[in-house]
Amino acid sequence: MATSNHTNLRDIWYTMIGIPGLEEAHTWISIPICFMYIIALVGNTLLLYLIFTDHSLHEPMYLFLFMLALSDILLSTVTTPKMLAIFWLQDGGISFGSCVSQMFFLHFIFVAESAILLAMAFDRYVAICNPLKYTTILTPSVIGKMGIASVIRSFLICFPLVFLVYRLTYCGKNIIRHSYCEHMGIARLSCDSIKVNIYYGVIIALFSTCLDVVLIIISYVLILCTVFRIPSKQARLKALSTCGSHVCVILLFYTPAFFSFFAHRFGGHNIALHIHILLANLYVVVPPTLNPIIYGVKSKKIQEKVIQIFSLRKKFC
Repeated sequence: MATSNHTNLRDIWYTMIGIPGLEEAHTWISIPICFMYIIALVGNTLLLYLIFTDHSLHEPMYLFLFMLALSDILLSTVTTPKMLAIFWLQDGGISFGSCVSQMFFLHFIFVAESAILLAMAFDRYVAICNPLKYTTILTPSVIGKMGIASVIRSFLICFPLVFLVYRLTYCGKNIIRHSYCEHMGIARLSCDSIKVNIYYGVIIALFSTCLDVVLIIISYVLILCTVFRIPSKQARLKALSTCGSHVCVILLFYTPAFFSFFAHRFGGHNIALHIHILLANLYVVVPPTLNPIIYGVKSKKIQEKVIQIFSLRKKFC
């Protein structure tokens, strides 16, 4: 339904087709995605409730986990409902403005969550390398400022993307071969040169996400150097175990993200489009689903609180 590119962008409508080549399997693909989305909502909402209501969980690690759970809910909710509408109802229609809004919030939440993971790495660094100063360095005020800084940084990085897609001229292409709107997917529908969009996309990836990854690696190198200087083997294992959950979450978050980034720009015809889109769809639901499970399994405090809630419900029932 998209028509003239020289009229009003508000008149442009796109059609998202989901996963190209797997249209007949959309219903089957939607079942695990819907199931994971429900688990992500329930698991992360439970984490938010536990941390918000229980003062014993108002420690730096759990306050950062609160931020992570909130960003996971937002990340999955920005994309999954529309994705399921495409798979179930073939409702892929979306206006240009709504598409750009989804694009902005998707990238905004991603960059913010990357900053939260960096803050959690700093938390582990302080806890292991400077345990005596842990509570004096990571005060609630400092943690709050770190959260605000991650939001402001993400906004400043991602807001220019809106102008970069609005400045382009669109020539009537209205088919988005994806299940949600993202920056390069919109830009490639234009008939202008998108070099600026490509360069900006690479720059923000290098100076936000990639920089975060480098700083996380540096944090863990310093942590390992400190841990291996501990004489007691049991103490070393205990120190490393406190980082296990965070490492798992980091791998879940960054591995598919970097695969998608490099496949989108350099994969060419080597990677089938339906594989790329399928992995991109799973990316927005798998980490939010598994993150509360990982921390629930690894954290004894959270396990105890969950058991308390269910034991109380059994008593009242």
